[in-house]
Amino acid sequence: MTKWADSLIRISNHEVETLQKRLAEIVERRQTAEMKVATLDAQSELEAMQAQGDVEAGWYMIGFRQGSKIRRDQALLEIDQILIEEAGARDALAQAFENLKKYEHVAEAAKVARTKLIGKLETAALDELGLRRAAVGGR
Repeated sequence: MTKWADSLIRISNHEVETLQKRLAEIVERRQTAEMKVATLDAQSELEAMQAQGDVEAGWYMIGFRQGSKIRRDQALLEIDQILIEEAGARDALAQAFENLKKYEHVAEAAKVARTKLIGKLETAALDELGLRRAAVGGR
């Protein structure tokens, strides 16, 4: 394989690995945000259960529910933003992987073409040698 092809493939591999790491970080952030929403929901449920038997709890539950709803909406917005970022990262990774495969295909085609050329040159050299021997009267 030629040096330029090796360089392109190496650079493409590095790009694919970098994008895979970036995607993994984004997925981890999304999972963390989803856990945050689940935790907020569980806290709201727990507070509601604890406030059922307490008359005074009714006053602070209004504020708690409003605050909980705001925090939940913020977490859901964060998840939506992360999902958009994740889709972009997946597209970039797919494009980088596609480019890598193109470079590998071009390198393989160049290798096959070089092998064919070497074979043709060897055949031509042997044919010429045979013609020279025949012209000289050799075997």
